[in-house]
Amino acid sequence: MIKPKQKLRLAFAGTPPFAATQLKALIERSHNIVGVYTQPDRPSGRGKKIQSSAVKTLAKNHNLDVFQPESLKTSNACRDLTALSADVLIVAAYGLILPKAFLEIPTFGCINVHASLLPRWRGAAPIERALLAGDAETGVTLMQMDEGLDTGKILFKTEIPIRKIDTRASLEEKIALAGASALIELLSDLPTAQRQAKEQNHSLATYAEKMKKCEASIDWYHSAKDIELQIRAGFGRTPAFSYFKNNRIQIIQATKLQTNHVIANAMPGEITASTKNHFTVQCGTDELSVTIVQLPGKTPQTIKSIKNAKPNIFKIGDRMVDSE
Repeated sequence: MIKPKQKLRLAFAGTPPFAATQLKALIERSHNIVGVYTQPDRPSGRGKKIQSSAVKTLAKNHNLDVFQPESLKTSNACRDLTALSADVLIVAAYGLILPKAFLEIPTFGCINVHASLLPRWRGAAPIERALLAGDAETGVTLMQMDEGLDTGKILFKTEIPIRKIDTRASLEEKIALAGASALIELLSDLPTAQRQAKEQNHSLATYAEKMKKCEASIDWYHSAKDIELQIRAGFGRTPAFSYFKNNRIQIIQATKLQTNHVIANAMPGEITASTKNHFTVQCGTDELSVTIVQLPGKTPQTIKSIKNAKPNIFKIGDRMVDSE
């Protein structure tokens, strides 16, 4: 048995910036990190240049050994982890399935940093699904991993309220920081936390399926509230979009109007008001005030900036549609 204050030999597995936040916290606390796993380098961006993950970049900057297997379901992958003699493997948004043989190698198993309050929102897109569902809170769960999909025992939880201005990006940042703090606290006395681990109530589980591109297409017959949530959930990863005069535009920031500005016979998608700072769109229920969009080939811009260059764009009576 490892004593609570004894320094653990940690292996780490993660890929995106969310995971890099966890690794950074471990590095800053001088934990003994014996190896880092991350996804193989892949093409990214408009130029499709091969890029390293955020975790790999951080690990290399601190001279940590990096492993990038295509799969963990091989004898080589198990052999490499065994050779590290890791007490525990910390997993955060890694992106590969950990088979049973791999899970059982570290002395104290594998711990996952998951961006939801399990058992709610198991799966790949917990932040987006929490926003789309209009949840009042989210958070981070540290879980003892088993063979199931986010079904392991709960070691630690931190709740985070979801504000009306929160987007996927802002929530991800807050959850990442909360996860890093929770992880440091957990590792200060891991054996005690594992003895006190609690089973999840599996009857309360919900599944956070990965966001599909088609879910970013705005149907203006939906309510203004639901469309606002769609825009916030897509921010920075799967931006909500619509078509305007045969051009696909992304809606980056918009809010449901508290009072409905009624125009007789206005169709969903129709612009019902337009000022120098925003324009208003009729939805299936209520209206949406749009303040930031991204035009084709451009970066996100405020409506004020766009109208300074094109005063007659987004006029009353123009209409947004869900296809060309």
